[in-house]
Amino acid sequence: MEKIKVLIADDQELILESLHIVLSMEEDLEIVGLAKNGEEALKGCEQFMPDIVLMDINMPVMDGVAATALIKERIPATKIIMLTSYKEVDYVLAALRRGAEGYLLKALHPKELAAGIRVVQAGGTLISQEMASKMIKSINNTAPAKNNEFGLTAREIEVLHKLASGLRNQDIAEALYLSEGTVKNYISTIYSKLNVKGRREAARKARDSGMLDHS
Repeated sequence: MEKIKVLIADDQELILESLHIVLSMEEDLEIVGLAKNGEEALKGCEQFMPDIVLMDINMPVMDGVAATALIKERIPATKIIMLTSYKEVDYVLAALRRGAEGYLLKALHPKELAAGIRVVQAGGTLISQEMASKMIKSINNTAPAKNNEFGLTAREIEVLHKLASGLRNQDIAEALYLSEGTVKNYISTIYSKLNVKGRREAARKARDSGMLDHS
């Protein structure tokens, strides 16, 4: 039987160790790595190529949402389950938008946690009905069709929000865990799609079209 390779990321050592112990007891699961922040999770994914990452949301250095975005960009085959100890809708929604396969509450019984891992490994998702309806509502509220008439991607809109807030390229790069070169590429694509020549004009056009209503 081929085991499901799991990497666990959590900044609380007690949780990290206890999850490691209880999940190692499952015959079909193999814990290939432990990480204490998003950066370590990303490195661990590149090194061990896990099937599943159990990703805490709030972690130092790099949080789970940012780490999810980067892992999904670089190793799209890796499936990510967000681990949360509270129903923080905004963080979970952000992670799901960046490609996470679902979320589980840390308070779950280890058997349920293991069952969730198997569901995701088999191609399923772990999103409660409540979260799905909040997700649909959130998408409807924040992204009406008129708000994205220029065909900007979610990542480009994120960069545009930072741009409109007056952040420099370097600050945007740090905030979104991108290289400065990548940010410059995003900005030139944004200018081209909006048909503008500079930041001020881009911000004004985005506000006029309603794209920055919720910034």
